[in-house]
Order: sequence, then structure tokens, then C-alpha cells
Amino acid sequence: MKSKLAERLAITYYRTKIRTIGLVSPKLAAEKAYDLFCTPRKSNKKPKEPPIFHKAKQLALILKGHKLKGYSWLPSHPNGKKVLIIHGFSSYSYKFEKYVSLLKKEGFEVVAFDAPAHGQSEGKHINALIYKDALLAIEEAFGPFYGWMGHSLGGLAASLAFQNLPDQANRKLVLIAPATETKRAIDHYFSIIQVDDKIKEAFKELIATLTHYQLEEIAVTHALKNIKSPVLWVHDKQDMICVFDAVIPIMEAKPVNVRFHITDGLGHSRVYKEAEVSSAIVHFLLEG
Repeated sequence: MKSKLAERLAITYYRTKIRTIGLVSPKLAAEKAYDLFCTPRKSNKKPKEPPIFHKAKQLALILKGHKLKGYSWLPSHPNGKKVLIIHGFSSYSYKFEKYVSLLKKEGFEVVAFDAPAHGQSEGKHINALIYKDALLAIEEAFGPFYGWMGHSLGGLAASLAFQNLPDQANRKLVLIAPATETKRAIDHYFSIIQVDDKIKEAFKELIATLTHYQLEEIAVTHALKNIKSPVLWVHDKQDMICVFDAVIPIMEAKPVNVRFHITDGLGHSRVYKEAEVSSAIVHFLLEG
């Protein structure tokens, strides 16, 4: 209850601050809104390290002056393939402990990294493109990875990075409740902070200036045009964060290399924890 109240108070504070700055300069207000958009929520409570992480080999990578923390596990009976686990916004690698055990059991070497500004990694900001660059750096340093598995923002970032990988015929991509489009995420963000159209336009112009991308390009749908590997897309119909409505047109287009696994009632975060889903993911990675 206290956390919900604190969240509401924080939203009211930033909404008022951004609106007030916008009266003087929509551009400055957009910069403040962008800073907030790219700042993950940090919990005051330090997460408890799962036992399997005590047995991990510690990895590290320096990206643009920030140290990223990673973990790796070797199986008892290697199958010669590596899988990279990619968590979502305001999350961390610890939450995927279940997959470490499942994948190791099947002979996969498993690697997981905390994203910039998340978990044990340094940094202040995250967005799909920052995350994409981190994933490509991880691939270069510790890959090649046969399987990539990304949840939420991690799914979007994974798709953006994956389209640039060589040897796609020998790789697989798992998208779990991915953030389908940056534009949709921004529209949801604006529905919360409720700013006027001048600030919204300045915000979109700022993204184009900083990233050299149009919003339509920062999307799973755009990346899929350049991905030839088999893809497993997991999504729940009751997902309130990355809504299922955005997935329906993609399913209707019937991309030949994409298999959809649709659940009903698990929402955004429970979906990857369910035994039925984890079993489907492991089976997909083992096929072929």
C-alpha cells in the first residue's frame, strides 16, 4: 500500500514539474520527460541472491564507462550451445534463476547480464537502443549465443540486436511478452504523465535527434523483417504492460519463421514463470 502511494506521489510530482517547465520551454520539458522515461525504478530493498547464482562464474563488461555485471554457468554434459537470458525494465537476472537450472540440465551453457542501470550493473539510464548496444557487446565478448531469450524491454532490445547478428540460420530467438513498439510505450507513458501536445512533439523530436532513429524503426515488427532465425513469441492475453492487442496484427500477418505461444490469465510477469511456458521455451531451443 505504501509503495503504491509513493508511486502516485512521485507521478504527481514529476507531472507537475514537467508541465511547469513546459510553460517556459517545451524542449526543456521534453528533456526532463525523456530522462524520467529512461530511468528504471529502483527498489530500496536489495534482492536476495538465489543459491544458483552463488555457483555462477562472475562476468564483467565495460560499456561506455559503466561496468556491467554478468553470470555464467557450465552444464555437466555440454551440448556445445550457449543461451543468453535478457531481463526486462526495472528487473534483474536473479528473476530468471529457474531457467538457469532448466537450460543447464539440457546441456546449455547459460549467460545472464544485468542491463545498464539494473541489478548489479552500473549506469543511470536504459532504453531499447542502450540495451541493444549492451547485448551486442555481450555477444562480441562472450558469444556466439545460439539462443537469445528476452522478456519485455529485453525482448525488444534483443530483436533490435539480433537482426544485426551473423549466422542467423544457426540461432534461435525467444521473445517473452516483448515491448512491441517504442511508440506504443511512449503513448502509454504520456497517458500517465499527461502533458500537452507541444511537449509530446518535442519529446519525439528529441528521440530522433539523440538516436538517429524514427520511432517506427525501434520496434519488434521492424526488426522481424531482418530476422531469418526461428522465433518463439510468448504472450499472455491479459498482459496490461505490453498489451496483447499489439500482437494480434503480427499474428494475422503469419510470419513464416515465428511461432506464437499464447496464454490467458498470466499477465506480464507471471508468464515466464509458468511451468507450461518454461517447458515450451526449453523444447523450442532443443528442437533441430
